[in-house]
Amino acid sequence: MAETVNTTPATTDTTTEAAASRRNEKVGLVVSTKMQKTIVVEIEMRKAHPKYKRVMKSNKKFYAHDEQNSARVGDVVRIREARPLSKLKRWSLEEIVRRSSLAQAEEKKPVVIAAK
Repeated sequence: MAETVNTTPATTDTTTEAAASRRNEKVGLVVSTKMQKTIVVEIEMRKAHPKYKRVMKSNKKFYAHDEQNSARVGDVVRIREARPLSKLKRWSLEEIVRRSSLAQAEEKKPVVIAAK
């Protein structure tokens, strides 16, 4: 006697994770936070020259949505591809990988008291 086993996969959680993981992710350096809820992230790409095999660097800037304005200049962040949010903004801030030591120094500015 052969038993029939239902092998239907649970598609509720796996499809949402697969759809989210299919989006492109990049890690780069925040170079500007002058706009509201927007950061500019610079990605450095290294690629070997097709003929000379020398490794060449090229930089590209991406505009990313930062809902809480939590990223600061100098932070290393991970951005994820998103739907178009504006003319140039097609990425969203996923996480802050490493905080900048420069940003921490700005928070702890010494208070100058004027002497009479």
